[in-house]
Amino acid sequence: MLPLESTLPHGVWRGGALASPARTIPSGFPALDAELPGGGWPTGALTEILCNHQGIGELALLLPALAALTRAGKRVVWLSPPHLPYAPALAAAGIDLTQLTVIRATGRRDALWAAEQVLRAASCHALLTWLPRARYAELRRLAVAAEAGGAFVALWRPTEARHESTPACLRLAAEPAAGALAVRLLKRRGAPLAVPLLVQVKRPVHALGCPASARPRPGGARADRRLGLPVHA
Repeated sequence: MLPLESTLPHGVWRGGALASPARTIPSGFPALDAELPGGGWPTGALTEILCNHQGIGELALLLPALAALTRAGKRVVWLSPPHLPYAPALAAAGIDLTQLTVIRATGRRDALWAAEQVLRAASCHALLTWLPRARYAELRRLAVAAEAGGAFVALWRPTEARHESTPACLRLAAEPAAGALAVRLLKRRGAPLAVPLLVQVKRPVHALGCPASARPRPGGARADRRLGLPVHA
């Protein structure tokens, strides 16, 4: 008698197993990669990172992956960060600043429009955007655009968003925990993770520096001298 498993067609996903995305980007944290379907951050889909506090090392979760992408000549876009990126910290993390672009948008609609255009144009390999009040229909449009462009897309949202439905294939929450980050995998393609995962990140991490009030005035694409980064209004 053949075991039941041998009768399953090739490629059939079983609920308890981690379903691998088509392509992933290693996070740079082996313990985290072991829990992520496909062994890394998914591309061509949305990843939500829920966090209520800035400066706890939340960006450090992504810096190794972004460094690997930029060193390979891949473009990374930051859209509407709450503060201007701090170039020295990013360079120290191994990120090639010539491959990093910051886009500023004046409101939620403009930010969503810019994100969709960037993804559909396939002009970047990773997009980080801060969307605290995005609606499901808007996120769904971004998910479709991400699939079309094939980029890794990370959305920063408040912890309260965990109670909302999401088209993201991966959702995690991060909070400080004794010099590390406690990462809870709230949604993934496979069985949920019962306990938080402690991720050791290099701290302090000051990847976001200047406050919003210090942002350069609108005026088209320009390189800000304090940042050493191309900033687009």
